Amino acid sequence: MEAPHFQPITSKQVMNRVNHPGMPFRWSLNPYRGCAHGCSFCYARETHVFLGMEADDSFRTHILVKENAAEALEDQLLRMLRRHNGRLSALREEIGVLAIGTATDPYQPVEARAKRTRACLEVLARYRVPVSITTRSPLILRDLDLLREMDVQSIHLSVHTLDKDIWRRLEPATPHPLKRLETVQTLVENGLNAGIFLAPILPCLTDGTPALDAVIRAAAAHRARFAIPSVLRLTPDVKRWFFSVIAEHYPERLPALERLYERAYPPAAYVDPLMARIHRITARHGVSERVPRVAPRTETSREGIQLTLGL
Repeated sequence: MEAPHFQPITSKQVMNRVNHPGMPFRWSLNPYRGCAHGCSFCYARETHVFLGMEADDSFRTHILVKENAAEALEDQLLRMLRRHNGRLSALREEIGVLAIGTATDPYQPVEARAKRTRACLEVLARYRVPVSITTRSPLILRDLDLLREMDVQSIHLSVHTLDKDIWRRLEPATPHPLKRLETVQTLVENGLNAGIFLAPILPCLTDGTPALDAVIRAAAAHRARFAIPSVLRLTPDVKRWFFSVIAEHYPERLPALERLYERAYPPAAYVDPLMARIHRITARHGVSERVPRVAPRTETSREGIQLTLGL
């Protein structure tokens, strides 16, 4: 497997407004572009296409590191805060819950040395911006000291299978699924609202009742506060790469997948019965399919921010 190449870049801003009506958040933050985890089904592969690259393995091997992520974030927050005359409550209201890790894993291996995600969390902690975090990595536990002090609304560990063959073939560089579940338990034991994204559910591969039951049962055993299911989405660029991987490892499954994915999502005739089965499984194991609400943490010392603003 080719080793990733890391390209340092600078950004004018790292918080991006999300205008898609189906998204449950208004702003997102990604300290990297590309992801060394190399999940063949990752919807974010198409972000490399926007940069003039391909949605193929270059998404795993060509990682862009936003060297000034924390500085750009603080500049952006200060500009927003000035518009609100220094009122942190108004800043929080404008941002809502900032989603971290929507287009790349913020705790992929390079984060261990680059610490761009941690630097951004330190900024967000000062401004008390509510956040949600999505990752596949136990590296998030490194930042427990920060996370316990921040306004963390939810942390999602993505776990879609416990099958070792599927895991290794389709997620070639991710941590073991059981390590992720253990991470969920540690986060919950430290008072954080953590659970799993049961995502993406892969038709013809991870959608069988025994397979789904195994993941949800394990999530319950590891004290996950929620398990949110989501079916695989395939845009054209991602579909080409994913289907090439399936053709290599599971060629007998490819015809059925091609029939299901005439569009980005499978038809309702497939999705609705699948979700009904999942509802029965989560109910049996006592796992919520919704993220429990947590009270926002609004306490903060404003002195440092006031001085910066000259207020």
